[in-house]
Amino acid sequence: MAKIEDLILQIPNERLRAGIAAEVKALKKTKKFGLVFEEHLPETVRLPRLPVKPGELVALKREAGNQLWRVKTIHKNIATCDRAVTGYPAAGEANQQFPVSDLVVVRSFGDAIYPALVSVGRVERGSPDKPWHVVINAENFHTLQLLLYCYEGKVDAIYIDPPYNSGARDWKYNNDYIDKNDPWRHSKWLSMMQKRLKLAKRLLNPTDSVLIVTIDEKEFQRLALLLEQQFPGCTIQMVTTVINPKGTARYNEFSRVEEYVFFVFIGAAKLQSTGKDMLTNRDYAAESEVRWRGLARTGRKGLRSNNPGSWYPIFLKKSDFSIHSIGDAIGREIAEASVKVPHGTIAVWPPNKDGHEYSWSTVPETLRTIQAKGGFKTGRINPAKNSFPFYYLSTGAFEKIANGEIVVTGRGPMNELIIEFADGAKSAAPRSVWNQVAHDAGSHGTSLLQRLIPGKKFPFPKSLYAVEDALRFFIQRKTNALVLDFFGGSGTTTHAVARLNKQDGGSRRSILITNNEVSADEAEALRQSGFEPGQPDWEVHGIFEQVTRPRIVAAFSGKTPDGHAISGDYKFNDEFPIADGFEENVEFFSVDFLDPDAVARGDAFQAILPILWMMAGCRGVREESKGSQAWFFPKQAPFGVLIKEKEFRAFREALAERRQIEWIYLVTDSEENFGLMRRTLGRKFHCVQLYKNYLENFRINTPEVLIEGGAA
Repeated sequence: MAKIEDLILQIPNERLRAGIAAEVKALKKTKKFGLVFEEHLPETVRLPRLPVKPGELVALKREAGNQLWRVKTIHKNIATCDRAVTGYPAAGEANQQFPVSDLVVVRSFGDAIYPALVSVGRVERGSPDKPWHVVINAENFHTLQLLLYCYEGKVDAIYIDPPYNSGARDWKYNNDYIDKNDPWRHSKWLSMMQKRLKLAKRLLNPTDSVLIVTIDEKEFQRLALLLEQQFPGCTIQMVTTVINPKGTARYNEFSRVEEYVFFVFIGAAKLQSTGKDMLTNRDYAAESEVRWRGLARTGRKGLRSNNPGSWYPIFLKKSDFSIHSIGDAIGREIAEASVKVPHGTIAVWPPNKDGHEYSWSTVPETLRTIQAKGGFKTGRINPAKNSFPFYYLSTGAFEKIANGEIVVTGRGPMNELIIEFADGAKSAAPRSVWNQVAHDAGSHGTSLLQRLIPGKKFPFPKSLYAVEDALRFFIQRKTNALVLDFFGGSGTTTHAVARLNKQDGGSRRSILITNNEVSADEAEALRQSGFEPGQPDWEVHGIFEQVTRPRIVAAFSGKTPDGHAISGDYKFNDEFPIADGFEENVEFFSVDFLDPDAVARGDAFQAILPILWMMAGCRGVREESKGSQAWFFPKQAPFGVLIKEKEFRAFREALAERRQIEWIYLVTDSEENFGLMRRTLGRKFHCVQLYKNYLENFRINTPEVLIEGGAA
């Protein structure tokens, strides 16, 4: 390595020298065990709306891949360029000329970019105080960085269905489709996922949240190792779920019926039991009795020799065989006959079967505590057959009594609790293998999508009910949960959150990110027809335009894109006509990237206003403003913006007349002035400083974004 570092010092180009030195430094820290993969070139993003100027990194619009050029000069709309590799000129490949109209500006990782959200539609069917769902058409890596400003540490659940890396050219890395012949496709997939999981970790609530990732057999082993590396100390469990009971036939292989779901438990996240065990069709919801556990412990682990502290008598009254008292443990050596039996009672010992002595499930001290709380009773006693069953309540049952899941309705003849489930339903711990009719991706994914948006195609949409069930285990009691999906695809996650809200009147909201990619075959056909990404005739064929947005509009409104009522009913958990839609609000955005040299201050304020609205909870109808006034108060959203800090006193007086305000954005470049204004306003408001150069507030794509705990 020392020789390599000496050679690096001989590189005359300062930027190239620094870049290679940084890569070598990272290489020296490379792991030699666990999950090891190539750190590929950082992902780039094409910004078709930015002007091509000298010094910019550019690509040819109609070329796929990551071949880049650096613009040296522009004369009469002809750009003279040096060829570049991740921004570094390569020797002997300089002074190539291209029409400016053939070029598109590119930003590589580390080059700051300035995002803005542009509204492209909304559906408003919920009440005015119901928060809005947000769907964003954008590349997810950069959008996740933007979301850090709004929701770092605040997301309750992330559900993602990333590309499965099957080799079918269904995802891109650096603007090029990845196919099965790419020798680096696994490490490219891991590199892509690692960057996004680092950002996801920062967005999740560290005290109580969950990450849910679905995957198939192509990458599940690598994903398991990656999750362990990115979320050390967290409980991670994989569930196997049947999504295609008919099976997918493959030559000389078993027919596949399943995929996998990883659950990462963050902080104190707890699995919330439902009425399903997910493996069988048993209807626990129809069972109202709380289970009392049998006290006798049989089997090898229950042998007296293994549990001497649990070998003791229980004394029953001879008169009615009710419980008199609980004796002390006698260990292995003392004979039963030597134990003194209280007058008027009989002693019942643990079971003795086939020559083996067994034990009780608890030690006597614990059982006395349980009895004192009303958690110990006898079953149906038959002295003639020497049958004396005992039952007790587990620690879990007492926890459910404490949190209200189980309610006490009285006391029985032995002072035992009379209890039932609060909602009349018994819960069950879900199994690690799921086999539910509702999770059939063909019937409840593809077929449902065809009802909503007839004639539109999307490869392998998830069953709506499978996503709903996965989320329910963690957010059924979080009625104000924030759910994020940054591989949004056909929009199933937003649809599932809307169903959960309808079932319990919740105000959960979802943030969904999906791109507007076309398939590899469509891209080739469009290029041959003379179109290129960014043009309307290209973009109209993308996933967001063709599937995601129309699907969510159809689900919320209950009408197909041509205005017809959608036929059929929703099934499972909550059955009602699909045509009823949902009383929910959703706004659709596209991410634009702005040129800080060309944007007027008022336009920049208008560009960032949706971000401020999102930060304040996506509540109230979002309004537009160019920021030319001294302050801005939306009519419905719970925030205000002081634009001219000299008007703070008047702003404060106006604020006193508005009762719904919770968030205050104060525009000032002075941290001292910001602190003074914040103290004056008091702790009632969430105060956020905005710099006067509005775009600087939301600069992304800088290297520190992937540093653990680093600033966005």
